[in-house]
Amino acid sequence: MTTFSYSLFAKGGPVMWLLVLVGLVALAIFIERALFLHRGQISSTEFLNGIKNLLQKDRLMEALTLCEETPGPIAAIVKAGLRHATDDEQAMRFAIQEAALVELPVLERRISSLAAIAQIAPLLGLLGALLGMIKTFYLFNQGGNYATPLVLSGGMWEALLTAAASLAIAIPAHLGRHFLSGRVRALVHDMEWVSNELMRYLLRDYRPGAGQTAGVEQKP
Repeated sequence: MTTFSYSLFAKGGPVMWLLVLVGLVALAIFIERALFLHRGQISSTEFLNGIKNLLQKDRLMEALTLCEETPGPIAAIVKAGLRHATDDEQAMRFAIQEAALVELPVLERRISSLAAIAQIAPLLGLLGALLGMIKTFYLFNQGGNYATPLVLSGGMWEALLTAAASLAIAIPAHLGRHFLSGRVRALVHDMEWVSNELMRYLLRDYRPGAGQTAGVEQKP
């Protein structure tokens, strides 16, 4: 950090340090959540087709192993459905819904904290601006007729810098929250689609032991 930038930063007063801390926390939350959601985003169509191919060959254990090795909520939901592949519709639906209820809070974790930071940052900027104006009027009152613009500019610097810094934090935080919320909605949509497709296949088309029976019939 150059001398000029540090001196300009120091003119913002103690609230600037608090804004820097809040900004770093927001950045850490966004990076962690973005990486987590990216890791959980898989091609739901290809994954479900692979599961169906294994079930058609009567390889249920391999399908469960594939779900174990695949990260993300979609694999967790498919795994819950496969564990109840031979149960009735009500039991299967309950298991899938229970798995979804477990995964949803994990997806939405700390996004509300990012939203709170986006709301708190402008308030901190307003606090810094008020403190700066109080400082300005205090110096003006102390200086009387001899108060100079140089003396009064310190409080104005503090007010303007903290207000600008708070907006520089709040705006990206709002955008980051909307971005992460959009990723969560996309994952939830994939979870709903996969749940319906998996239940439809297990209830209508899945025949346990069909793969082994077909393999025996093909032998000479």
